[in-house]
Amino acid sequence: MAEAEIAVELGYDAGLLSLSAWKDATEDDLIDHCRAVAEIIPVVGFYLQPSVGGRVLPYSFWCRFAEIDNVVAIKIAPFNRYQTLDVVRATITAGRTDIALYTGNDDNIVADLITPFRFDGVERRIVGGLLGHWAVGTRRAVELLDRCHDESAADLMRLGVEITDANAAFFDAANGFRGCIAGLHEVLHRQGLLDGLWCLDERETLSPGQRAEIDRVLLAYPHLTDDEFIGQHREEWLS
Repeated sequence: MAEAEIAVELGYDAGLLSLSAWKDATEDDLIDHCRAVAEIIPVVGFYLQPSVGGRVLPYSFWCRFAEIDNVVAIKIAPFNRYQTLDVVRATITAGRTDIALYTGNDDNIVADLITPFRFDGVERRIVGGLLGHWAVGTRRAVELLDRCHDESAADLMRLGVEITDANAAFFDAANGFRGCIAGLHEVLHRQGLLDGLWCLDERETLSPGQRAEIDRVLLAYPHLTDDEFIGQHREEWLS
């Protein structure tokens, strides 16, 4: 709650609410916590995959979470299709078509964006992405979103495989995502936006073989990068 108050003082419009610190809490305690934070700042729910510090949040939790008035969006990133459906279905059950749904499933970005989810006669779409794949190649990600609204499924599913392959390297899927932050820093460093790969935890760095994997996917999929766009604006942005 103190962090939420600081965010409001700094002018933030909403807060992404992680429940990683509540691994052993009951569902009632989780909902009480979410309500308390939502009284201070509009809340974006966050379903974070357990392998990187999140916890399994059942359908019943998301139904109750969606009933909180000041919930404005949910970032869905469990890397699990069953759990992704739980969130979408819960927002429909709660009658909250005003809650924006965003994907953080970096292994399934395109499929999430082009899928019409229908439950009880109500259809919802995932309207965009947050963090994850959107952290690097941001301009390309916006173009991807436009394409998902306009183009044929076959072409986009092919592109989805390429994006999943690239994200596996950036986020270090082969090593349980241990190098995920350093992997993103590596890409941003190559683009000249960061001076190095340093993380807040100085022990956090690329996993063995991760740099070679990043080399491979950047060479294989140049159309997924923002290198040209960044090159045109880097000096202006960093001045």
